[in-house]
Amino acid sequence: MTRFSDLLDIVKAGLESELSPTAYSLWIAPLKPIELKDSEIVLAINNEFQKDIVITKYGSRLCNGFKEILGFDVKLTVIVNEKTDEDLQKTNVAEGTNIDSITYGEAEKYPYTFKTFIVGSTNTFAYAACKAVAQNQTGAYNPLFIYGPSGMGKTHLLLAIKYEISRTKPNLNVLYINGESFTNEFITAIEQETTREFHEKYRKVDYLLMDDIQFLAGKTQTQEEFFYTFNDLHQIGKQIVLTSDRPPKEIKTLEDRLRTRFEWGLLADIAPSDYETRVAIIRRKSEMLEVEIPNEIISYIAKNLKNNIRQLEGAVKKIKAFKLLTNSPPTMEMAQSIIKGILNDDQPTPVTIEKIIGEVSKTFNISEKDIKSTKRQAKIAKARHIAIYIVREITQAPYEEIGKEFSNRDHSTITHSLKQVENLMQKDLKQKEIIEDIIKNIRDR
Repeated sequence: MTRFSDLLDIVKAGLESELSPTAYSLWIAPLKPIELKDSEIVLAINNEFQKDIVITKYGSRLCNGFKEILGFDVKLTVIVNEKTDEDLQKTNVAEGTNIDSITYGEAEKYPYTFKTFIVGSTNTFAYAACKAVAQNQTGAYNPLFIYGPSGMGKTHLLLAIKYEISRTKPNLNVLYINGESFTNEFITAIEQETTREFHEKYRKVDYLLMDDIQFLAGKTQTQEEFFYTFNDLHQIGKQIVLTSDRPPKEIKTLEDRLRTRFEWGLLADIAPSDYETRVAIIRRKSEMLEVEIPNEIISYIAKNLKNNIRQLEGAVKKIKAFKLLTNSPPTMEMAQSIIKGILNDDQPTPVTIEKIIGEVSKTFNISEKDIKSTKRQAKIAKARHIAIYIVREITQAPYEEIGKEFSNRDHSTITHSLKQVENLMQKDLKQKEIIEDIIKNIRDR
């Protein structure tokens, strides 16, 4: 295997954790390495259709994956290779078969299993509860609500449940999704008048695994839809597993009827891992990536990267990449450089005004176009005032810059919007909580 091929495998492994099994199998897995020259990456895929999808939907993710390893920006080129007989055979299988059953294959080829989850003192309870759910020992575990900071392994546990059920009970319908995607799908269903199909998709599952439920906070219509979905599934004994960055009682703008239901079953928290667990995670990841790391370097990484598991995994991936590129064993200097880079990269990504307007749009069910417009209807104006307030709160952008994003409003208009929201938050606790939840969700992304 060439060094470039190994680099591509590392990037693919990172994307596999972010994408659905179907998307990964169709668009990422078939990519073949052709050339790495200077800062240009050349990959090949089977046909023009796949090429277009990879470039338009996954091009930026692939570039970011290579940049994370190489440390510099890359240009991506995707070319079409003629299909071999083996490629055609794989395509025919994929078209006529449940792709999940192909992707899930053997456990060692799928990184998110109970076997690959490192159990420590801070996650034992959540791990045991998830394993019991996967083995259908639900009892009082419905719903199972797992909460803890980002990067602690909540998504790993959900995908481990999905894998275990797909392996042992392939006839069951298991659906994994995150709260933001559920919201986006519901909004699209309303716009395209396909709510009936939306209901059928979510209310006919045997296991509903929803990540980041906190993104439903403040979104009244989406919460109402999920309330009925939850009720329908729970009443007929279908299993629901939810994750969040905080317990239900701390999701301030979650409707009381949903908060109560989330607390019906079992709450399990995951806290940041201790030193021993971090060492075990690094060792397990190095085994999976087939890279030997001296004990003193493992210890150094575990002592300096404490925030989340993704940082530890990222360090091991970069050590392997350095080894491939330099053909030299890991050193302490290498580890120090990698950790410095990870800590710098881990700084919050600047939040764009577009992202803020999009979140406000979803929360108040007002189009982004209307929020930016000069329309004066009370509902639109209120959403616009709140969007302007959050933009100022998060970005600290100058009033003139904010005004340009909202139909070229002047300094005095922006000042008026800020005062309106400040008064609203003083008088209305519910509105204050909605605004605070929007800000938290945007910052936590």
